[in-house]
This record gives sequence, C-alpha cells and structure tokens, in this order.
Amino acid sequence: MHLIDIGANLTHDSFRQDFGDVLARAQAHGVGRMIVTGASRDGSEHALELARAHPGLLYATAGVHPHHAVDYDDATDARLRQLAAQPEVRAVGETGLDYNRNYSPRDVQREVFERQLAIAVEAGKPLFLHQRDAHHDFLAILRRYRDRVPAAVVHCFTDTGDALRDYLDLDCHIGITGWICDERRGAHLRELVKLIPANRLMIETDAPYLLPRTLRPMPKDRRNEPMYLAHIRDEVAKDRGESIDELTASTIRTTEAFFGL
Repeated sequence: MHLIDIGANLTHDSFRQDFGDVLARAQAHGVGRMIVTGASRDGSEHALELARAHPGLLYATAGVHPHHAVDYDDATDARLRQLAAQPEVRAVGETGLDYNRNYSPRDVQREVFERQLAIAVEAGKPLFLHQRDAHHDFLAILRRYRDRVPAAVVHCFTDTGDALRDYLDLDCHIGITGWICDERRGAHLRELVKLIPANRLMIETDAPYLLPRTLRPMPKDRRNEPMYLAHIRDEVAKDRGESIDELTASTIRTTEAFFGL
C-alpha cells in the first residue's frame, strides 16, 4: 500500500536542484502519489506542468493562497478557471483566510476566497483550504458554498476542538501534517485526531515546511520532503490507537475518493 501526500509544495525553489531525487526518495519510502499544491497563479501553472510531466505520480491543485490575495486580479481569475478545468488539477486551492500574517488585507482575502469558491462550484471540483486565526469569517463564507462543491479539505489543520467539530459538521475532510509532532504547538492535535472519522482523515507533509520535530535523525538542511509522510502516518496511527496498516489503508481510500484518483 503506497501512501498519498495530499499537500506537497514541490514547486518551491528548494526542490529545483534535486527534484528527481526527491521523487525517488518519496517512492522508496512508500509514498506512491503526491498532490502538488498550487498557491499562486505562477505556482499553479508550475504544479500543472509537474503533474503532466509525471502522470500517475503527481497531481495538482490550482489556487491563490491568502498571502497572495492582494495580487489576484481578473486575469488571475480567468486563468484559474482554465486551470481548474484540466484533468490533472484535482482541487481548487490553496485558498482561504490567514489573519495570522495578514500579508494581504483581510477584506481582500475574503473577496478572493469567495471568487475561488465560485471557481470550484463552476468546475465541480473539491476545495483545498487554508485557515489560520480566521475561523469565524472562514466558516461563515464556506457555509454559503459548501453544498455546491463535491468535497472540501481543511488542509494542515492546527486549530481547536471547536473548530474541528465545526468543519466535521460541515462535512469537511481534515488534513494532518507534521504539526502534530510539535510538542510546543501541536500537542493538542494528538487528542483531536482521535475525533476525526476515518473517511474524513487525510495526511500530508506540506513540504518543504513543517518538518516533523520528532524525526530522527533530523536532516541537516531542515527541509521537509514527501519521504517523511510515513513518519507522520506512524505518529497519527499511534495517537488514534490504530495499526499502521489500518491507518495506511483508510487514508488511501479516503484520499482516492476525495481527489478521484
């Protein structure tokens, strides 16, 4: 059984020098498929190029992260609609709200989030969502569209139990990253992950970010890679009281159904 990484930022500059080796290491460590995250107009174009160059191994999302919402214009909207229609693009996003960094004004973030929700409705594709310190506004906007899209995953979930229950009540999937391995910020996730139904739970690295702090030995460059997804799987299985095989099988089934793999 080969794991699926639902969120890998493989368009990141840190992967340019050894991209082929990164893919080979992922496969050698049991990761058979990866969803390449599109987080900007150019990044979404690049994600699609990678998916087309590696059919059956890589797939893509297309979207604009809230950090880049200030750069979103009508041309971007039109291009995202075209990208979302491509078969290699399996979800719209990464899109949502981020009030932690506020790299884009909050009113602009909300407008751009809604525009991308409309693209998902038009394309009939799932949503790949980002939310940080913006739960109230994020949930209010998502509720207006949720029944018009086939599925939605709150990727890299790091929030509270109340937020988790809100998303599950809205029939959302939850993506768990190596944040769960962070004893400083993610310890609460070790309990919350038990509450996620198996058919709503998916796992991801968010590479090159969020290197699991429990990884031994630590890579010298501190770069996260899809090869470390198995480590996250093992931690989540332990926290849920499940066998590794059981969690592997359930996350594969859930991910295949969500992305239509």
